[in-house]
Amino acid sequence: MKTETIQITPEILALIAEIDEFKGAWRALGTLAPERLNALRRIATIESIGSSTRIEGSKLTDHEVEHLLADLDIKRFSSRDEQEVVGYAEVMETILHAWADIPITENHIRQLHRDLLRHSEKDERHRGDYKSVRNDVAAFDASGRMIGIVFETASPFDTPRRMQELLAWLTEARELARLHPLLTIAVFIVAFLAIHPFQDGNGRLSRVLTTLLMLQAGYAWVPYSSLENVIETSKEAYYLALHQTQGTLRSDSPDWQPWLVFFLRAVQQQKRRLAAKVEREKNAVAVLPELAVKILDYVRDHGRVTTRDMVREVGASPNTLKTLFASLVQKGLLVRHGGGRSTWYSLP
Repeated sequence: MKTETIQITPEILALIAEIDEFKGAWRALGTLAPERLNALRRIATIESIGSSTRIEGSKLTDHEVEHLLADLDIKRFSSRDEQEVVGYAEVMETILHAWADIPITENHIRQLHRDLLRHSEKDERHRGDYKSVRNDVAAFDASGRMIGIVFETASPFDTPRRMQELLAWLTEARELARLHPLLTIAVFIVAFLAIHPFQDGNGRLSRVLTTLLMLQAGYAWVPYSSLENVIETSKEAYYLALHQTQGTLRSDSPDWQPWLVFFLRAVQQQKRRLAAKVEREKNAVAVLPELAVKILDYVRDHGRVTTRDMVREVGASPNTLKTLFASLVQKGLLVRHGGGRSTWYSLP
């Protein structure tokens, strides 16, 4: 991998500095109540799953994704979109809970691919296996007819060797730390997509691996904001940057700039979105009346709360409490259950 041709421009330096400053500040920013952090992570996870699968052609909205994942007792999924969403969700769950214990090896990448396509019936024969036929990136017209090859990926014959070389490079780059971790991650992802090692699912897997590598590099805030959603909203720029860099990777002077700048700008946007959300959450909590804070403290201690509980605890009137409970539900700080006299509330 000819990374010696990477030029560290002032823009790249500024982007890395801004992202790393947030990395250091996350402990202070992440002092929200656990239930609010959990809510932020759940929203980001839904966005990531929805966006990453839509980038590859899925039609499911975030609301449909959330509804589907809330009812996973279903044993069979009615469409390819649903199969891909559930597979992506399960792999993301694995990454978020076990990222520290997943080494980046061929076997583990194959296992992640197998899990990613676990529910995809059309991919049953090649889950976890490198491609057996070419899968060059093609362009299609409005009618769906292929009009040409945009990018030639690695041949099936070359794929195992190139994956071994890429993973050896990653191991050495992380051990020697010659590149900043963000640049190492960006180089790995663009090279992985240039190889396109699996018959299908490479784009989705690349975004899973990005999250895994970011967490392992110490960017603990990543699960609370969706990089996939940033990419979806700038999909044309995403493909253009990939194409511009990938077309030079086998040359003597690879042009890393288009992809590195896109990747760092996307992470910057991911970070800024999270910072804005955290600030809104803090402001919302800061203006809560004292009685609302007492309600939230009570439900944290007891797991649930009713109007009668708070009448007994603080002596407030039922009408005042009813209005306050409705406000806390609207702000997303409580969830309402039941109705009438059986109404009770819990944390999100």
